[in-house]
Amino acid sequence: MWVFGYGSLIWKVDFPYSQRVIGYIKGYKRRFWQASIDHRGTEEKPGRVVTLIPSEDPEECVWGVAYEIPPDVQKNVLISLDYREKGGYVRTETVLHPEKPDMMPMPITIYIGEEDNPFYAKGRNDEIAEIIASAVGPSGSNKEYFFKLVSSVKTLGIHDSHLFDIEAKVQSILDKA
Repeated sequence: MWVFGYGSLIWKVDFPYSQRVIGYIKGYKRRFWQASIDHRGTEEKPGRVVTLIPSEDPEECVWGVAYEIPPDVQKNVLISLDYREKGGYVRTETVLHPEKPDMMPMPITIYIGEEDNPFYAKGRNDEIAEIIASAVGPSGSNKEYFFKLVSSVKTLGIHDSHLFDIEAKVQSILDKA
């Protein structure tokens, strides 16, 4: 069993795994369209975290990190991830395309916040940046989550125009503060 990280699972792995592989999934876009009231915001002031949305282009890719979960801990890891991703996310399956040329595409588990969940929150990038710059929740500030994701994505050599556009807007807000 493999689990795909495209948000905090890229930089905050709190479960055992036997192998870590950089790769991508097709047919999705990474977006900050998921409100967070349990981690990076509150009910009064929800933060924003990433989800995946279906792309109009079936070849569009979202890069991230895949983790192979050893058989003896799979049940406990899924229980933990189901709890961690309880704020509107559902578990589903897709195909991972590993960066390593010697690895074949393989089934992978992902968590996505679908459009019909109560925390789905579309918005313009400038609005999202304002939220990220100021929201704080039980797991810390929204900007901490955001900048750790940005840093991790850049370290992996991933280009993400949505993420980088919001980064510029958040940084501008913080520079003016």
